[in-house]
Amino acid sequence: MIKKRIVLKFPHRLVEQPIVCNLVKEYKLEFNILKAYVTPNEEGLMVLELLGQNDNYQNGISYLSNIGVEVQPLSRDIIRNDNRCTQCGMCVGICPTGALAMEPSTRIVHFYNQKCIACELCVPTCPVQAMEVHF
Repeated sequence: MIKKRIVLKFPHRLVEQPIVCNLVKEYKLEFNILKAYVTPNEEGLMVLELLGQNDNYQNGISYLSNIGVEVQPLSRDIIRNDNRCTQCGMCVGICPTGALAMEPSTRIVHFYNQKCIACELCVPTCPVQAMEVHF
C-alpha cells in the first residue's frame, strides 16, 4: 500500500470532469480531499491524500498526467523560512494537525511537513511571514 499527499492543478476544460471519481472507479484508489479550489471556467487546484496499491497509484498518476492535470507532491507546498522564524510560537496554536509544535524544554518550534495539510492557517498568523505557500 502507498499513501501520498499530492497537489493537482488542472485547466478550466477539466473542471467539470469526474477526475477524482475515475481515480476511485478505474484505479481503486481511496482519497481524502484536504483542500480544493474549483470554479467553473477557471483553473482548478486540489490537494489530495491518495491511498492504494503501488501499481494502481502509479497508473492513476499516469492517467492524471495524460489528461493534462499537473501533479506535484504536497511537501513542496508549505515551507518555513528558518531564517525568518523567531520561534514565537504563534503558529503552534492555530495548526489543526500538529504539523507545528513547540518543544517544551527548549521552546523551539518544529515543523513536521508530513503532517501538514496545507490549510494555510499558519501563513497569516506568522508575524514575521516565515511560513510560505508554494503551489
